[in-house]
Amino acid sequence: MLSALRVRLTLLYLGIGLAFLLLVGAGSYGLLRGYYRTSTDLALQHRLVGELHRLGVAAPSALTAADAEWYATRGRSAPTPSNAAPHESEDRDAERSGGDDGDGAHGGERPDESAAEESYDGDLAVIFVRPFSVDGEPLAGASANLSGPSSVSSADALTNALAAGSDWRTVRAADGTGVRLLTYRIPSEFFAGPALLQLGRPLDDQERVLRRLLAVLLGLGSVSALLLAGAGWWVAGRSLQPAERAWRQQQAFVANASHELRTPLTLIRASAEVLGRGLPPAGEHRALIDDILTECDHTSQLVSDLLLLSRLDAGQLDMRREPVAVAVLIGDVARQFGRLAATHDIDLAVGEGHAGVGEPIVVEADPTRLRQVLIALLDNAMRHTPPKGQVRLVARGDGDRATIVVADTGEGIAPEHLPHVFERFYRAGPTDRDSGDGGAGLGLAVAESLVRAMGGRLTLESEPGYGTRVTIELAARPANPKRTTMDA
Repeated sequence: MLSALRVRLTLLYLGIGLAFLLLVGAGSYGLLRGYYRTSTDLALQHRLVGELHRLGVAAPSALTAADAEWYATRGRSAPTPSNAAPHESEDRDAERSGGDDGDGAHGGERPDESAAEESYDGDLAVIFVRPFSVDGEPLAGASANLSGPSSVSSADALTNALAAGSDWRTVRAADGTGVRLLTYRIPSEFFAGPALLQLGRPLDDQERVLRRLLAVLLGLGSVSALLLAGAGWWVAGRSLQPAERAWRQQQAFVANASHELRTPLTLIRASAEVLGRGLPPAGEHRALIDDILTECDHTSQLVSDLLLLSRLDAGQLDMRREPVAVAVLIGDVARQFGRLAATHDIDLAVGEGHAGVGEPIVVEADPTRLRQVLIALLDNAMRHTPPKGQVRLVARGDGDRATIVVADTGEGIAPEHLPHVFERFYRAGPTDRDSGDGGAGLGLAVAESLVRAMGGRLTLESEPGYGTRVTIELAARPANPKRTTMDA
C-alpha cells in the first residue's frame, strides 16, 4: 500500500515541478515573442513616420507617439520638428526625384537619419517600403527610399487600409517566411504622390530564434522531467519512511496479537463446552455457557479476519492460482446454505450461464479463498433478506472473464453508505448492515481484499427497499484447453 502511495507522491511532485517548468518556459517564450511583436510594430511605425516626412506629410499623433516610444526603447529622444511652413510642391518633387542634397528638405527640421539608423539597427535594415496608387497598383521609381522587396504584398491589406486608414497583419511569403505588414493610406490632398504606403518586415530571424528557444526549452524540460522524477521518488521515499515503519509495526502487532489470542480463545471455548456438559439443557447457567460459546466464536472469527487482512497487507498470504469449476463450487456452497435458507423461509436460487455450448465455466482462483468469499457474501445476504425473500447465486462466463453474482431482495444499502462498504470496521448506521462478520464490519473488506489478491474485482450495487447485488469478476480459462485424441 505504501509503495502505491510513494508512486502517487512522486507523480504529484513531478506534476508540480512540470507545471512550474511549463509556466516558466511558456512565460519566457511568450515574453520574447511579445517583445519581438512590439519592437517590430514600433520599428514599422518609426519607419513610416520617416517616409511621411520625406513626402512632406504630417504624421498623426498616434504615429508620433509610437515614434517617440521607438526612440525611448533605444535610450534616445525623438527629434523635435520645427513649425516651418510645408515645402512647396517643387521642393517635394525635387525630393521625390531622388535628389542627393545632403540637407534634403523635410516637412520640418527633422534630421534625415534613416540611412545612419539602418546601418546599425537590424529592425530597420530589413524593412521594405512599397508605394501604391489609389487603385492598389504598385508605383515604381517614385523614390529611391520607397523601393523595397516586392515578393510579399496583400491586396486585402490595401483594400482595408483604403477603407479604414491603416491595416496591420502578418502574412506568409512563398517560402513560408512570416512578414509583418503595415499598410497606411496617405490623406487625399497628397494624391499627387502615392496613395498608399505598405511597409513590411520579414520575420525569419525572429522565427528562427523562437524555434531554437522552443527546442532548448523542450530539451531542458525533458531532462528536468527525468531529474524531477528521480528527486520526487527519493523525497517521497524519505517522507514515507516513518509511516512505513509505523505501518510495519502495526501489521506485526496485529498479526502477533491475533496469533496469540487464538490459543486462549480455544481454551476458553473448550472449557465452556466441558462445563456445559454437566448442566441441564434448560436453565440460567446453560444460557450463560451458550453466550460464552457464541462470543468465543465471534471473537475467533474476528481474530481470524484480522490475521488474514494483516497477511494480505503484508503480501504474505499464500494464494494458490488453479482452475476452479464454478458450477461445482457454487453447488457445494448452496447445499451448505440450503438448510439455513429453508429455516428462514428464503428462496435460494442457483444457476450457471455457459459461455459456449457444453463449456462449463472455469476460473483461475484459489478454491479455498473463493469459497470463503462466497460463504461471507451468502451469509451477509441471508442476514438481511426477510422471510419470503430470495437470494440468488449465479455464475456467467463471457470469453476470458467470468462473473459470480450474489443478489438478495433485502432492505438494501442507503446511497451515502455505498462508497464506504469496503472500508474496514464500517457499518451502515442503525440498519447494522455489517458484512457477514457478526457486526464487526470486516466481511466485505475481507472479501474484496481476497478477490483483489486473486487478480479479480468485487463490486457492489444496492438500492434501499429492493436489495443488494455483489459481483465477483475473475479471469476465466477454457475447461479443456488441450483435448487429446483419447479425450475425444
